[in-house]
Amino acid sequence: QVQLQESGPGLVKPSQTLSLTCTVSGASIATVYDYWNWFRQAPGKGPEWIGFVSYSGDLVYNASLNSRTSISRDTSKNQFTLQLISMTPEDTAVYYCARRRLTAGYDYWGQGTQVTVSA
Repeated sequence: QVQLQESGPGLVKPSQTLSLTCTVSGASIATVYDYWNWFRQAPGKGPEWIGFVSYSGDLVYNASLNSRTSISRDTSKNQFTLQLISMTPEDTAVYYCARRRLTAGYDYWGQGTQVTVSA
């Protein structure tokens, strides 16, 4: 069974950098044609895709967040991480990691982790 688990700080101060890790079990993040994604959902808003790291290490980011986003992976730990710089209160949201398979769409999600940006 595939499981994804987000971890990281629940509270970040404005201007700081958010760092979240998604730990994957039951699947390898290097499996061909799998894409490992980050999403977020702010209060009262729909989900927003942040970006992904592919099975081969390719990176694609949401253009609106591109200048602030960095995604990386550690295949030895079967983890991938999100860094978002220059956090503001508008970045307050529940952050999720998810797997997308080329032929099956998004099939597994983490439970989400609340991130609040506040002084």
